[in-house]
Amino acid sequence: MPLSSTAFAIVHATVLTISGPPLSDTAVVVDGGRIVQVGGTLPAGVTTLDATGQFLTPGFIDLHSHMGVYAWPGGNGSNDGNEAVEPFTPRVRALDSFDPEDPAIPRARAGGITTIQVLPGSANMMGGQAAILKLRLARTVDPMVFAEAPRAIKMACGENPKRVYGNVIDDDQVQTRMGEIAILRQEFLRAREYATARASKSPPPRDLDLDVVADVLAGKVRVNLHCYRSHDIADWFRVADEFGFRIVTIHHALETYKVRDLLAARGTGIATWPDWWGFKQEAFDGIPEGAALVSNAGVPVATHSDSASHIQRFNIEAAKMVRYGMTEADALESITLDPARLLGVDTYVGSVEAGKQADLALWDKHPLDGTSRCQKTWIDGALVYDRAVEGTPNGRR
Repeated sequence: MPLSSTAFAIVHATVLTISGPPLSDTAVVVDGGRIVQVGGTLPAGVTTLDATGQFLTPGFIDLHSHMGVYAWPGGNGSNDGNEAVEPFTPRVRALDSFDPEDPAIPRARAGGITTIQVLPGSANMMGGQAAILKLRLARTVDPMVFAEAPRAIKMACGENPKRVYGNVIDDDQVQTRMGEIAILRQEFLRAREYATARASKSPPPRDLDLDVVADVLAGKVRVNLHCYRSHDIADWFRVADEFGFRIVTIHHALETYKVRDLLAARGTGIATWPDWWGFKQEAFDGIPEGAALVSNAGVPVATHSDSASHIQRFNIEAAKMVRYGMTEADALESITLDPARLLGVDTYVGSVEAGKQADLALWDKHPLDGTSRCQKTWIDGALVYDRAVEGTPNGRR
């Protein structure tokens, strides 16, 4: 989808820049798919959109989505998120499962979502490579790819791999947490040896799995770890320290409040819910104040959806974070700039600043007001949702 080629200005809005204080009665000028001006005098002749009484934000970013690989509403025919054949399948890519006609996608745009990280499921210890996408209007997935985003991979620990593979008696399966760590170390040792051999004059035959794991060790792939319990987090940090790679983001992360100092020391962020807990044993110790405690320790916190329903009301998920101890500024940052940082795309998106890509959402009220509604969504300056034309994408207005 081409960038918007016609310059326009959104005028008289309250601009929640995220990178600075709110700006009242402010104009934002967009040209060539980028924000070219925030405030100041409008260029002569530019088309304007009057947003008096409304709030302009960056487009929201969901760091943990399964849209397109578990199409909504769900069904066996569209369950394409887990290649659950063995604990290690880094070779697979969410991009190759993604269905751009998933009905959840227009509903997400109607909630101000502009960027998502699509992750494989959590059955495997290395479940596959993520797809970082912009929710552009497209018939195929390729035009949706966020071209500037670094590569990323999904890993998982704890109950899920144990549950999926624990009853399979095989040398390559796992039954306990100590088995998980042992096979994890074994895989990284194999990848280290493979990387050395790959650089030699007589490289080994191509191995798609080891190619990816070797790139993880080389810092070329950002690690997203599905992990709940504090002792699992400490165990994986031990392995990461041993092999010299960085865990960029811990997902779900319900016990990170117990070890938030460990995360802060390593520059590791979290992606979590405000109030999902107790649905399995490793989720029993989640507390609603956990995200605020982690944020207060200086750790980047992203509110994530992990749900094709919650992504449709992402602003409400962030509002819950305020209820449980976050400031309004930190809660808004948890759905904009912090996930952009954890994706490695904060140079391009996540705040309303001149020079950034024009991914924007316009709200009739403050977005953390539970009665607010997104009115328009732009991606690269192109209008991808307009409530006045589409209403709510389920057909109701």
